[in-house]
Amino acid sequence: MKFNTREINSFFYSQYFSDGLRITAGILLPSLLLLEFGEFDLGLTLSLGALCICVIDNPGPATHKRNAMGIGNLCLLIVAVTTGFARLNIYTLGIEITLFSFLFSMFTVYGNRAASVGTSSLLIMIFMMDKALPPSGVLMYSLQILAGGVWYMLFSLIFFGIRPYRAAQQTLGENVADIAKFLRIKAAFYNPDSDIDDNYRKLVSQQIQVSQHQDSVREMLFKSRLVVRESTPASRILVLTFVDLVDMFEQIMAAHYDYSEMRERFKDTGIMNEIARIIHHMADELDDIAYIVLSNTRHRHVMDFNIELEKLKLKIDSIAKDQQETNTLVLKKVLINLRNLTEGINNIYSYYNSKTSLKSTEIKGEVEYSQFVSHQDYAPHIFSDNFTLGSSAFKHALRVSLVCLIGFITAKTIAQGHHSYWVLLTIIVILKPGFSLSKQRNYQRLIGTIGGGAIGIFILSFIPDTTVQFILLTIFMIGAYSFQRLNYVVSVIFMTPYVLILFKFLGVGLINIAQERILDTTIGSSIALIASYLIFPTWEFEMIEQTLRDVVVANINYLITIAEGINNKVMDTTVYKLARKEVYVKSANLSATFERMTSEPKSKQRNVKEVHKFVVLNHILSSYISTVAAGLVKNAQRPHPDALRLIKKNISVLNESNKKLNGLAIEFNIGKVPPLPEVEKPDLTADESLLKEQLGFINKISYDIVKVTDSILK
Repeated sequence: MKFNTREINSFFYSQYFSDGLRITAGILLPSLLLLEFGEFDLGLTLSLGALCICVIDNPGPATHKRNAMGIGNLCLLIVAVTTGFARLNIYTLGIEITLFSFLFSMFTVYGNRAASVGTSSLLIMIFMMDKALPPSGVLMYSLQILAGGVWYMLFSLIFFGIRPYRAAQQTLGENVADIAKFLRIKAAFYNPDSDIDDNYRKLVSQQIQVSQHQDSVREMLFKSRLVVRESTPASRILVLTFVDLVDMFEQIMAAHYDYSEMRERFKDTGIMNEIARIIHHMADELDDIAYIVLSNTRHRHVMDFNIELEKLKLKIDSIAKDQQETNTLVLKKVLINLRNLTEGINNIYSYYNSKTSLKSTEIKGEVEYSQFVSHQDYAPHIFSDNFTLGSSAFKHALRVSLVCLIGFITAKTIAQGHHSYWVLLTIIVILKPGFSLSKQRNYQRLIGTIGGGAIGIFILSFIPDTTVQFILLTIFMIGAYSFQRLNYVVSVIFMTPYVLILFKFLGVGLINIAQERILDTTIGSSIALIASYLIFPTWEFEMIEQTLRDVVVANINYLITIAEGINNKVMDTTVYKLARKEVYVKSANLSATFERMTSEPKSKQRNVKEVHKFVVLNHILSSYISTVAAGLVKNAQRPHPDALRLIKKNISVLNESNKKLNGLAIEFNIGKVPPLPEVEKPDLTADESLLKEQLGFINKISYDIVKVTDSILK
């Protein structure tokens, strides 16, 4: 019960609920305020402008929000004026819809925030196409829409300025919760009864979520001069927590071993279940940290893992004593990983419960942090360079353009209701660059509309009190905008009754409007789904080679960084962490691509089993590299010369896979290791033996990746 209550409370502290409150207030306030002055129609127009601009109000630094919403308002005015005059003739309106659908869909080449500017522009075009205005009233009405957009932009920026760290804090808290889930999946590997293959599927899926949230936190923290440059306790806590969190995630990734062999070796000792139990307790602690980050509260660190780990150590020693033929070195390595995790958990707790710890902790400069975030290039040539059928963005824009024209013709000939623009609105919302995303959004939109329509009809039929209806309208609005990034089905379920209640307040018939919305949504969904399959479709197998190549190159560069660190004795921490980040990001991209591939039609899937095997092998490879790297970073001594030779061999093997994927061989020059004379070769220490064993396993995985690559390319 406590866990369920904690989940509910966490939602109300989350950025999703905060976004829902802000967007709802930004849209409703103009109408409510002007209603008091008898200018409700003007208020609705302002709210329409706010509704379009709120699409751009995605998480990110304040400067990015400001710039995007500023450009969005400019597009809003241009599109509103153009549509206002184009609608006077059905043919000019059809031409405008076709051209603007293509133009604004091409904004995807400049990233997600630019794509949201394009979506905002298409929304106002759709809302304006059925607005009966005389030519003399077009400019004034467009300026009123612009005023609503500017109002929302200022409202959002003020909202953000009051608590500048809150958005980053919320995203950070959600990232901690993601890592707790990831850790629980890792714990399942130590459970002898769990299915290892199933665990891998869950692990790579959860890694996508962790990577996405980490990128969001990086953008909010390290692209904001306010957070990086200020030395306030709030900014220092955020940066220190995130840095420790990323290192902790590496420790979790590094805690990777041959679980099948471990289960077989220690199946009768009970040690595996004991390790799983401790890891679950650590995940619980991370959930507590996620809650204190989200809620901005203090919480006493109750669990003393040192006692638990000491008991685990005694049990490992007992196994070594009782079964002398059994090598327990791998268990000792697991114990070290768990101690490192404990240290990370304790560090984060100290940031939120002790002011003195921050005074002695230095934060590195902005220049270093700026290397960890991606920077979008907005050069004009990028737009023109994508004018080719080889570009997925160009094919997507062409598809949207043609489908919107089909939807417009359908709306004017078949779905001739008072709100037939819902056909186009459905198409714009559903159509995505890839088939799998369009299919998923299509299903979610239909289910949500039907479910939400039933709820709306029930409320309006059996709850006649207008005050209660308005309260429900507000609740549904908050729910719709709170869940739009979290769960789209739930968002649409909330959105449909709020639209029906709104139209009821505007004097539109209940049953007719519900039937029309469901019918238009069904028509729009059908057109979008068929078009995504037939018109310039984009299938994941067409791009899988590039994705595979990216992840292989990232692992090669990771190994080169480690080898250079060994050669120089001291590893450059920043270079090492950049290489590590690149591996995690590319691995998450590969996992996401594979998930999308499995949701495509069977006839469009290629070598799914082999790609899945590649995904799992890549996860094992990057985990073992992290294991090796984590040990070498903390070890200032040069390891045994055989280690460097094995790393160079692994790089060569992965380069072979890279070349098979049509990549350029990665050149590396990390020096030669002179062979030691036989008389001078020292005996390997236990750590060196384990390192050699791990590098040998990396070599085996690398050869397996080469074989799987051959199977995929057949």
